[in-house]
Amino acid sequence: MDRVALRGLKARGHHGVFPKEREEGQTFLVDLVLGLDTRPAAADDDLTKTVHYGVVAEEVVAEVEGEPVNLIETLAERIARTCLKHEGVQEVEVCVHKPDAPITVPFDDVTVTITRSRA
Repeated sequence: MDRVALRGLKARGHHGVFPKEREEGQTFLVDLVLGLDTRPAAADDDLTKTVHYGVVAEEVVAEVEGEPVNLIETLAERIARTCLKHEGVQEVEVCVHKPDAPITVPFDDVTVTITRSRA
């Protein structure tokens, strides 16, 4: 299976369990790896035979900016479902970063990574 990756998609969301997170929001980053067969697109040099990663990026940002959820696990699941709606995408790995998570000790990032497939 071939891979198309999008790294560092950035959007502001209001996800989290604490009122401050819901009220003020924060920046989330998303990395995606889409699994699909790119051979038909490459053979014909045809965008319609692959995934349009620009459209996927817009849809993922809309998910992050959309309805708040408590957990980034839930957000990752929603993003995975969005990606799998695209014809040809057989598998997706989603990594949601929450670099401003409300943690009281120094840290660089918090992430949740999931892999989902059609099968």
